[in-house]
Amino acid sequence: MTARILIVDDQPDIRKLIRLTLQHLDDAEVFEAENGLDGWLMAQDIKPNVMLLDVMMPGELDGYQVCDKVKKHPELGRTTKVILLTARAQKEDLEQGRKVACDAYLTKAFSPLKLLDLVDNMLGRST
Repeated sequence: MTARILIVDDQPDIRKLIRLTLQHLDDAEVFEAENGLDGWLMAQDIKPNVMLLDVMMPGELDGYQVCDKVKKHPELGRTTKVILLTARAQKEDLEQGRKVACDAYLTKAFSPLKLLDLVDNMLGRST
């Protein structure tokens, strides 16, 4: 079965880095959105297995809000793992991630190997 992974980040360079990193995964289809609202709409359409979601994005929805919507959605909440990506790693930021029920929190700049291991884990694959 092909895994669907959705990258939601307003920075094209970060999306590119993540996409290149995820090329090493077998049977993965990668989608991208550049803001929270587009990410939320795309998630409802493609029903990703994993969402890599930037916390701080301009526009109507930030990463916390998108994560909250995904986790409260009847179908997505059961099937989509959300990894929040952020440059902020203060105690309050981590607590906010817990409040919106994210599955993991990864601080930028992250190791590509750590990202691959985390996504594999979220997909139920052993590394």
